[in-house]
Amino acid sequence: MIERAEFSRRAVTLGMGAAFAMSAVPVRAAGALSGFHDVRDHGAKGDGAAIDSDAINRAIVAASDAGGGTVIVPPGHYLCFSIRLRSHVTLLLMPGSVIEAADPRRHKGQYDLPEGVFDEQYVDYGVAHFRNALIYGIDLTDVAVIGRGMIHGLGLDREGPAPRWHGIEGWKSPKELGLSPDAARRAIPREMAYEGRGNKAVALKRCRNVLLRDFTILQGGHFACYVLGSRNVTIDNLTVDTDRDGIDIDCCRDVRVTNCTVNAPKDDAIVLKSSYALNEPLFCEEVSVIGCKTSGYDLGALVDGSYRPSPYKSVDDVGVLGRIKLGTDSATGFRNILIADCTCENTRGLQLGAIDGGVLEDVTFRDINLKNPVNHPIFVRLAARNRSPLGTGPSKVRRVRFSGINVSGAPGPYACGVVGNPGEPVEDVTFIDVHVRSAGGGTAEQAARDIPERPKSSLEPSFMGAFPAHGLYVRHARNVVLKDVSFAVDAPDARPAVVFDDVAGAVVDGLRSPRDPKQAIRSTASTGIALGTVTQLS
Repeated sequence: MIERAEFSRRAVTLGMGAAFAMSAVPVRAAGALSGFHDVRDHGAKGDGAAIDSDAINRAIVAASDAGGGTVIVPPGHYLCFSIRLRSHVTLLLMPGSVIEAADPRRHKGQYDLPEGVFDEQYVDYGVAHFRNALIYGIDLTDVAVIGRGMIHGLGLDREGPAPRWHGIEGWKSPKELGLSPDAARRAIPREMAYEGRGNKAVALKRCRNVLLRDFTILQGGHFACYVLGSRNVTIDNLTVDTDRDGIDIDCCRDVRVTNCTVNAPKDDAIVLKSSYALNEPLFCEEVSVIGCKTSGYDLGALVDGSYRPSPYKSVDDVGVLGRIKLGTDSATGFRNILIADCTCENTRGLQLGAIDGGVLEDVTFRDINLKNPVNHPIFVRLAARNRSPLGTGPSKVRRVRFSGINVSGAPGPYACGVVGNPGEPVEDVTFIDVHVRSAGGGTAEQAARDIPERPKSSLEPSFMGAFPAHGLYVRHARNVVLKDVSFAVDAPDARPAVVFDDVAGAVVDGLRSPRDPKQAIRSTASTGIALGTVTQLS
């Protein structure tokens, strides 16, 4: 059964801004100005029973026809299907306003039908189509959604059909089936089961000059906020409490995600992608994520302030997700990315890499506090899943820097990792001023483990199990630097602090660990390992 966060109409409305309830009066007065359009003047009821999306869309059209303007959503409870944004229009969610996603299984109506059908679909259904969203915009300029209101995705789906591409066993192209791409899609019963249903709270595709600010998303469907192929995007001060992905930035350039709080126990909290959703190779580049907090508490525990622990274990039985991540999809790649001044609490660790034939380069993680991660605190991966057109690749990962990272409460089995493929090393990874405290308790058997090679794996390191190092495990890599790095443990650990396996060139200086300096580092099939100061922690 799909977990749902149910809130009474009165509790949600009053909880999000009782002190501002009278703001409807000045807003309606301002509606007399040509630039402001109150959705109630276009027929919206805001009673939680009537479907108000048609009225809101009429207000958006009126603002657009006037050359642009602001559409006001006053306090109230608005039950909606698809809301279609337009260029030069701002959607303002007043404090006390709630836009609830209608459920076509319960309410009369449906979401807009999906667009963008290609011969091969290398991405999830929720990424391939954007019209089937609660609030969406495609090919827009100067568009904004702002305000202290709430988007409650109660009627949105958190699942969907699987990708369709040549890497799937038994897959046949539409041409082989004698069908058009759309006919081939329609021949799949699971695809048709999701026709007319919605799966994203806010979705923007190929837009320019975008502002998303101040609102709350509760239970945002498969993707709470997805921005694809867009330029000059600001996402600021959002609160997202959801049971799948929080904020996704895919194939975008010049994006600033700042001061956002994202709780996502069952999927990624803030994730950058370079997918093939637009059927062309596009980098995700010039992106900064600054001053954000992610977590993996129970659904709704951020919005209601309880911070209840989540019992979720995921398919690998490890625990919650809620991480900051680069590379779920990496068909083209990432360039010039900064993740800084963030806090990640009760999540999986920082994860990044390229697995679909793309390039990840010039990425910096700086000044991050990672509290109680459930698995590997830092993990960098290069693999060859290659969910992308034939001939893409091989993947490249290079020039990655971690500095000012503090980790506390890490589990014992899962050390940090930098893992490439045989003959395809991760290159130029630097750890400076990185400090990790874990539970320890590693055994001699774990220290002797031979980690399985799985060159076509995803980014997730679960298949590797416990690492043979308690601090950092590096395999198939070149030019790795560790300076002023410490790996502390709460219980004695039989594993070395650092293990280099098939590493060409490494510098270690200022390493501190509980192991004797002569036993702190182990190298296998590696060359050019230069050791400076290595100190035993007392």
